[in-house]
Amino acid sequence: MKIIVNKYEKKDINEMKNIWNEVVRDGNAFPQIEELTEVSAANFFDEQSFCGVAKDSESNIIVGLYILHPNNVGRCGHISNASFAVSSSVRGYGVGEILVKHCIEQARKLGFKILQFNAVVKSNTAALKLYKKLGFIQLGIIPNGFLLPNGTYEDIIPHYISL
Repeated sequence: MKIIVNKYEKKDINEMKNIWNEVVRDGNAFPQIEELTEVSAANFFDEQSFCGVAKDSESNIIVGLYILHPNNVGRCGHISNASFAVSSSVRGYGVGEILVKHCIEQARKLGFKILQFNAVVKSNTAALKLYKKLGFIQLGIIPNGFLLPNGTYEDIIPHYISL
């Protein structure tokens, strides 16, 4: 599998929506509860500063994506935020790392100075390991900051990296 990442195109929306919704249904990474429809997905992805789509260049199948946008406005508008979704069929094959590295470069190109993740769920050990490997700094722990599908709460660990 050879992964290439490019800016999303309108024709990618349905596959992007399906991968995004898979992560939403898993219920252990994204804060969203509602799944995207094709219409809401088109609006959601279009609102971002950048959306990167990872494709297997051999099959031309989308295997992951990320969204990049400002984390805040005004005096904090130089801080970006991103979310990553990888198809369960390819998790553990390095797609997430490729997406995060691409995102860091895009954030720099867009003039952001910091990339911050507000809510990395403590049980998301693959993400925590990757962010450490890539040099992200943990900011502490927010106890019970994430509602799991079973009604219990999990700690979240904000991270950042200077760009």
